[in-house]
Amino acid sequence: MNKLKLAIIGCGSISDNHIKAVLDNYCDIELVAVCDVLRCKAVHEVVEYTKRARQENIPIASTWPKAYSDYKEMLQKEDIDICSICTESGYHAKIALYCLDHGKHVIVEKPMAMSISGANEMIKVAKNNRLKLAVCHQNRFNKPIQKLRQAVNEGRLGRIFAGTAKVLWNRSKAYYDKAAWRGTWRLDGGCLINQCTHNIDLLQWMIDSGIDSVYGQTANYMHPYIDTEDYGSIIIKFANGAIGNVEGTVNVYPKNLEETLTILGEKGTVVIGGLALNKILVWDFEDGLESLEEVQRGYNLEDGNIYGDGHSPLYADFVGAVRNNWNPLIDGYEGRKSLSIILMAYKSQKYLKAINNDEGLDISSRDFEGML
Repeated sequence: MNKLKLAIIGCGSISDNHIKAVLDNYCDIELVAVCDVLRCKAVHEVVEYTKRARQENIPIASTWPKAYSDYKEMLQKEDIDICSICTESGYHAKIALYCLDHGKHVIVEKPMAMSISGANEMIKVAKNNRLKLAVCHQNRFNKPIQKLRQAVNEGRLGRIFAGTAKVLWNRSKAYYDKAAWRGTWRLDGGCLINQCTHNIDLLQWMIDSGIDSVYGQTANYMHPYIDTEDYGSIIIKFANGAIGNVEGTVNVYPKNLEETLTILGEKGTVVIGGLALNKILVWDFEDGLESLEEVQRGYNLEDGNIYGDGHSPLYADFVGAVRNNWNPLIDGYEGRKSLSIILMAYKSQKYLKAINNDEGLDISSRDFEGML
């Protein structure tokens, strides 16, 4: 079976995880092009790709991937099946729609868009063009998260009545100074949509229900040089009656403290933490099928980086979706769910009230410029 030809658009820090994912799936994917507005960064990624392939004895094409500074030119000149979009968040929807309009399947980094209308348009165009769209909420593929989801599917927790997503991190002025787009409403958003979006996705995935209302409180306490929040708290009322709690910040002194997901059910309690939600900390079930020590031995992963190890299985899942015409695990509909919660929380802060689901149908991050 021929390999799927892939191009990466955007060569920031997250693109390294996509390079690794391509190499880990080398039997199915071939990297043919890399693009960044700074062509030198695209060239660097090409060099890194080939160097890592040689170090790991991974067979790749005899010709190196091409480097571009214009993704439209790249799509015109190269034979590409899949585009992976790793640019600043504010460009995700525009680039994804162009790729989808030109017959390319799309993997897009989180958040999939900065507006609900942008996300909806991506979903619509992908469907109309019979193309696959996946959003990089790669932590769904973490072994502890998969184990928890299996327990949820099997009903081992009974009725889930609450959950908490907590991200207590640190981001310094130096972090924001590295790129002018960081901390802007147009291209980035604040800690909720940037640092907390993965955990919010996992919270809603485990509770697995529609949204009745969202109440959010946000503030900028310690980063006056950015436009967006550095602390946020959200209360989510799910349609099934469960309540979700979110706490996120980049203010923790002096460094990242924790990222945890807590799920509370009538017959079970689970807490997952670690650097990238890769360690089971609490595993208590009424059925007593296994001990905490047993699941920790089988599912805990060593700390790597904050992005975790989920990009490679996400790519494998996407390859299966393309080849077999099924939906990827995190398709556009799934990717839109956490985005909706976060944008509703921002709207709640702006209007100082809980936002019902039907009030969150068309929200954009640009609506919140000057809010804080």
